[in-house]
Formats: sequence, structure tokens, C-alpha cells
Amino acid sequence: MEKVVKSERAQIDAAFWQGRRVLVTGHTGFKGSWLTIWLKQLGCQVIGLSLKPSTDPALFELANISDICESHLVDIRDVSKLMAVVKQAQPEVVFHLAAQALVRQGYRDPIETFSTNTMGTANILESLRFTDSAKAVVMVTTDKVYQNIESLRPYKEGDALGGIDPYSASKAASELIIDCYRNSFLNGKGISVASARAGNVIGGGDWAADRLIPDAIRAWTSKQSIEVRHPASIRPWQHVLEPLKGYIILAQHLAYRSELASAFNFGPKFDEAASVRRVIETAQRAWSGAKVEWGTVPAKEHEAVNLRLETSKARDMLGVQSVWTIEQAIERTVAWYQNLGEGKSAIALCQRDIKDFELNTK
Repeated sequence: MEKVVKSERAQIDAAFWQGRRVLVTGHTGFKGSWLTIWLKQLGCQVIGLSLKPSTDPALFELANISDICESHLVDIRDVSKLMAVVKQAQPEVVFHLAAQALVRQGYRDPIETFSTNTMGTANILESLRFTDSAKAVVMVTTDKVYQNIESLRPYKEGDALGGIDPYSASKAASELIIDCYRNSFLNGKGISVASARAGNVIGGGDWAADRLIPDAIRAWTSKQSIEVRHPASIRPWQHVLEPLKGYIILAQHLAYRSELASAFNFGPKFDEAASVRRVIETAQRAWSGAKVEWGTVPAKEHEAVNLRLETSKARDMLGVQSVWTIEQAIERTVAWYQNLGEGKSAIALCQRDIKDFELNTK
């Protein structure tokens, strides 16, 4: 595979995206909502396909995202309805984000997790077998697809896949499905398919249960303490715009460079991977009166302690590099929720962060 070393951060090609028909699955979710807003700003015709928002409140509803895209409420496990939407949409680019995305929910309902994350992924790829319009497909999985041996060494794209918990296992299995469809069916149709493995994301508008920052915001808004289970756990935290830019840049390349159809990690630099304690203490400083109780909730299920990603492939081949430090990402996130509480528009807050992020990349 050709190696392209870039000394500067890659830029989004606005001309490439203008008028482009783009399918986003999971557009009602946290990351999908941010991605839809950004793609719309780039001039795309966005077709969204997802279940109804799973949280209340939800960024999708607060930002009125159904007003800026063609929205279809379809379960990706329903292959006939899914295929009908894809056939009608005729997308040129596909971003697949729809998933059961929570580790603890995976323990509560493993069958739903496996059916959504494995068969849902297969259904998306199967629908593309019968579509001639698609040229670039980015299948979003997770940093948790790797067989985690609690090593301090960051995981590379070629490392062994695995997963002890149902969520991680389902996402590792989806990587095998992606690779199968890429090589057995889609390469031959001229459709370039890549998987994107991103670290833990934070940003305004996330209200999912059992996620660190949303749990903290809920507690602090109610003037309560957040109980932190594993303060020493290390994760590749990053602002949600970091991986989304990576997905967009990757799709641009895939449209013209089929040799890049493979797996890519997207995450912060090695020394920017941070402990739960560092994340919460940084957020606590930004939220007046925030209270924390450390290690008071015992773990009932397995959770990895150390998880870092090696991101040199994305840097060297795509020019994708981190923009905001973990402190900047946390401060931006806390400010988003504070500004929303002051009555500011959710979509305007997202647009502001996207604008500032883009300015920092130039």
C-alpha cells in the first residue's frame, strides 16, 4: 500500500462534498447528529437512516436535524426496508454509524447487541451489493474490537481482534463481516469499504446512559455527586469532531484510492490518552460546584483498564492528526452543555464548534 506522508493536517475538500448524496445510518444518535450537521454545512444531500433517538433529551431533536436531511426511521435489522431506502437514496458515500453502542447495555441485552451490530452491519453491506451509485463506504466500529491484553502498547490495525464483553465481541465480529463483504463482493463492484475504529468520544449533546461525561453532566445539573467506578482506567478520549473529520477525510480518499479500503484507527496522540480521573477533574474545574465520589460503585462486569490506539496509519496515509488536546475537548464539551442551559440553540452550538475546529486545522 502506498504511503503518503503529510507534514500538515489534511483538509476537507468542500468541492468534493458539494451536492454529494450521502447516506448516514445512525443519524439520530450522538455522533450521527454531529456528522449530519457537518455534512449539511459542506453542501451534501444527507439521507439519514436510523431508529428513533434512544435518549431524552436527544441532540437530534434539540437541533431539529430532521429539517436538514431526508430522515428514515428504519431498523437496520429489517433488511427489506433497509434495501428499499438504499435503492431509493442511491448514495454516493455511506457512513455506517447505527449500532448498539454501550458496553453495559451489551451485558443487559446481548442478543440485541449481537443482532444489531453483526446482522445490522451485514444488512448494510448486502444492500450495497445491489446499488451501483456507492463509491466510498466508511463502516464505523470501535477501539474495543481488539483482543485487549491490558498492554500499555497501543493497538495497531493489524493486531488480533477479540472481545470479552458482548459489545466488544459484536464489534469485532462486525469487522470480520466488513472484511468478508469487501473482498467477496464490493471490491469487484468498484465500492471501496473501510472500517473506522475510534476512541472514546466526548462532546455536547450526548445524553447516553453509562457514559462518563453525560453521567457527570446529569449529576452536576441536579447538584449531585457523580460516582466514578474506575478512576485509573485509561482511554483514548477525543472530541467527537476528531474522528468525524477522520471519517470524512477517509471517505474522500476512498472515492479515488481503492487501495485504502482497509481498517483505520482514529484517536489522540499516545500521550493524550487519559485516565478517567484526569477527564473528570478537568471537567470538574470547568463546572462550578461539581462534586465527585471516587470508586464507590463496584464493577459487576469486566471492563478493560488500559486501552490506547496507534494512529500513525491515519496520520501517514490520510494526513489526519489531532486538533484539540484532551483539556480543550473537555472544556468545549462542558461549555456546550452550560451554553445550552443558558438557552442557546443546540444546532448553533454545534455549528460554532465545527467552525472553530475547522479554523484550528488550517
